Amino acid sequence: MTTALITGSTAGIGAAFARRLAADGHDLVLVARDTKRLREQATELHDRHGIEAEVLTADLAEDTGIEAVAARLADRRNPVDLLINNAGFGNKGRYLDVSMADELTMLKVHCEAVLRLTSTAAEAMRERGRGGVVNVASVAAFVPRGTYGASKAWVVQFTQGAARDLAGSGVRLMALCPGFVRTEFHERAGMGTDNIPGWMWLDADKLVAAALNDLARGKSLSIPDPRYKAMMGAVKLLPRGMLGAVSSRTGRKYGPQ
Repeated sequence: MTTALITGSTAGIGAAFARRLAADGHDLVLVARDTKRLREQATELHDRHGIEAEVLTADLAEDTGIEAVAARLADRRNPVDLLINNAGFGNKGRYLDVSMADELTMLKVHCEAVLRLTSTAAEAMRERGRGGVVNVASVAAFVPRGTYGASKAWVVQFTQGAARDLAGSGVRLMALCPGFVRTEFHERAGMGTDNIPGWMWLDADKLVAAALNDLARGKSLSIPDPRYKAMMGAVKLLPRGMLGAVSSRTGRKYGPQ
């Protein structure tokens, strides 16, 4: 039986990963900031699927939180076979409307934590000759979208580059780029979603199923829905100036996750 560690596990895409992996028989290490919610989630998954679920309370905006998760990933006696770097958040507001402290916190969670946790996990996995890492990015990585889009673009580029460097090692790395998913993401950021067409919303459980299938196929980039694949193909054909104008008008009201 293998073990998967999921950051941001208590809601949204992270919770969907936890449900699917538990149903498939994987033991879990559940990581989030809210101990109460983590314990409730662990109990539910254990009772429903008979798997073991560890709870690790950690804030990835803090060095101590990143270090605690890295220490668990580095434990050779209780190895982690699959890492899901899912923790993330959005800031509402245009550039210079968002405080520098909030911008730096976003980079800490989206970039530094992903780098440090991926590196720790991949090193241990390479020693064993097997393992996988899924870094949750966003389709916002492909459009001008301020710090959020820039941080997710970094996740995509970092993950695909690391995947190439580890080719043949038995360690698979994949950047997952979802579109709009009904999670707590927008509510926490205070972003309105009333203007988002219904067809643009994705189901978290179906998204996770598609992502795990792409990981098994050895893909380093997953855009897990035909609608968004078509949209991202069209994005490549649009002039950057036009794309930036559209993103500026809409991106600060709501942002994909």
